[in-house]
Amino acid sequence: MSAIVAASHDRSYPHEVSYARSWLYVPGDRADFLRAAATRGADALIVDLEDSVRSADKDAARAIVATWLPDHPPQATELWLRLNSGSAAADLRLLTAGVAGVVVSKAEPDLLGQVGEILASQERALGLPAGSFAVVPLIETARGLLSAERLASMQRVAHLGIGEADLCAELRIRPSADSTELVSLRLQVVVASAAAGIGAPIAPTSTNFRDLEAFLASSQALLRAGFRARTAIHPAQIPVINKVFSPSAKEVAEARLLVDAFGRAPAGVITDASGRMVDVAVVRSARELLGRVDRPGRDDS
Repeated sequence: MSAIVAASHDRSYPHEVSYARSWLYVPGDRADFLRAAATRGADALIVDLEDSVRSADKDAARAIVATWLPDHPPQATELWLRLNSGSAAADLRLLTAGVAGVVVSKAEPDLLGQVGEILASQERALGLPAGSFAVVPLIETARGLLSAERLASMQRVAHLGIGEADLCAELRIRPSADSTELVSLRLQVVVASAAAGIGAPIAPTSTNFRDLEAFLASSQALLRAGFRARTAIHPAQIPVINKVFSPSAKEVAEARLLVDAFGRAPAGVITDASGRMVDVAVVRSARELLGRVDRPGRDDS
């Protein structure tokens, strides 16, 4: 289970932070996929009106989603809509009170500003408080990457995401098997998120959903690089994501001992069981780990 909770930040209203680990893309033009999506084990569903829907089928996808949304029962699974950058207004008309927010493809500041205005109008029309709908901008263009810090600081933004297929195409990058060429790009998104005080960024998916060993290794690398969630294009990827982005029992136990010992210490530094010096920075990492374990609505059964 996952939950959206308010986080303090210097904005006109609190932004939202998602504790979802796994974010499953579901094609908006596939009613059968939509009906089954909530049973797949993902913490969040992204109803995709963009890349997974052909241009000729966009209107049909909107009609399918508009029919499905009202009948979608309340679930532990968060629900998000992925918008088309060129027709965001038409996509946003589908929003209902049960949607957590929107994922904005090819996000750049001007587009995010336009989306924010429409979201405010939708909230008023639905009788919802201002800021009810959160936003996840996807960094998929060179301009979007250069604007990552600004995007992360805009109203409603809960997390940044990165869409590496589109970004690599624009930058003329041909990644190797270990994606070494993408490390610096990913780091920019991680740094921008931390500097803005928003949630950790959502890692990109892999289109190779059959090689789960490679997917496991890349997910572990993304966790070490500062990501705390990942998108999936296939249900088979979800258990891998949930496992990688959930702290182990050993990590949790060690973090709790560390935080408890530090809280009892009269000075600002202690020594742990292995003789390592522990200061406030180390404890901060331990608290971040425990925050993911104790997230609201947690249910890993």
